[in-house]
Amino acid sequence: MADFIVNSDYHTFLQEVTNRIRIAQYEAMKAVNYYQLELYWYLGQQILAKQRDLGWGKSVVEQLSKDIQNAFPGIRGFSPRNLWMMRQWVEEYSASEILQPLVAEIGWSHHQQIINKCKDDREREFYILMAKKFGWTKDVLIHQIENKTYEKYLLNQTNFDQTLPEKYKNQAILAIKDEYQFGFLELADQHAERELEHAIVHHIRIFLSEMGNYFSFVGNQFRIQAGDKEYFIDLLLFHRKLNCLVAIDLKIGEFTPEMAGKMQFYLNILNDQVREEHENPAIGIIICKSKDRMIVEYALRESRQPIGVATYTIQQQLPDKWKKLLPSAEQLEKHFKLIQQLNQ
Repeated sequence: MADFIVNSDYHTFLQEVTNRIRIAQYEAMKAVNYYQLELYWYLGQQILAKQRDLGWGKSVVEQLSKDIQNAFPGIRGFSPRNLWMMRQWVEEYSASEILQPLVAEIGWSHHQQIINKCKDDREREFYILMAKKFGWTKDVLIHQIENKTYEKYLLNQTNFDQTLPEKYKNQAILAIKDEYQFGFLELADQHAERELEHAIVHHIRIFLSEMGNYFSFVGNQFRIQAGDKEYFIDLLLFHRKLNCLVAIDLKIGEFTPEMAGKMQFYLNILNDQVREEHENPAIGIIICKSKDRMIVEYALRESRQPIGVATYTIQQQLPDKWKKLLPSAEQLEKHFKLIQQLNQ
């Protein structure tokens, strides 16, 4: 038999085979997850029903855990704690019209974190939908919850409703947070704008992770020119999903209306001189140390360019005042429709 010669046809064949294997692995993983969730939901339902209808006490969970592990030596996932969580999962999700349809959207380890760390149905819905959309691992999900991503999304301040086309307005709104955590920069409380910029560039991978999905780094102190004068944008990113440049202006002080005017100036130049023909118009994000929300609203109201205004902190705690600013039920419904549309 002649020796087989590796050629272009074989490489094409190998690529097809490996792609099919990856697809099969993914589908198998989804199937395992589905049946695991189905089993856990059944167990939670049965424990809840037996305790309610037959008056069984708490000890049934301990006994059931012991007997399952005796029947299947070495099996994992059926500890008393996990069985109690299955019961809680069924009890709380069954009572919620918005959560029950989402039971099979993410894995059990993700549900565990959401059940433990989130008590509001809307907050749980948010993290389920976002974990599904962006493929968050359990550790990423934990980070997002601890980082208060839910509140930061609901409170973000942009003028995207008025300035962006309908076709990618919703995705842009999800791309901006109200506050960013820069604790990883290890800066002192008092620092200069250039120190902030240099620290971000030095930790660019962590910074892009904090900014959210789909951002990539273009450059810092990005040079643009108007007439005989040159100007420099602190950070220039590109959002792959929005297909647009994102200009970031860093400020260590409080937001002022003049900052919005400067950002409009930058965006006009980027759109005329830097943006490629196939790209969408650029958007701007002003990240400052603090802001008066009313001043931001007035400053962005008449802007013709898409701008968001956020703050940053090098602390890990969410200000208590945020709790008073959370949207009404009607506004929450609008926000979640955006997320649901993007998951379809």
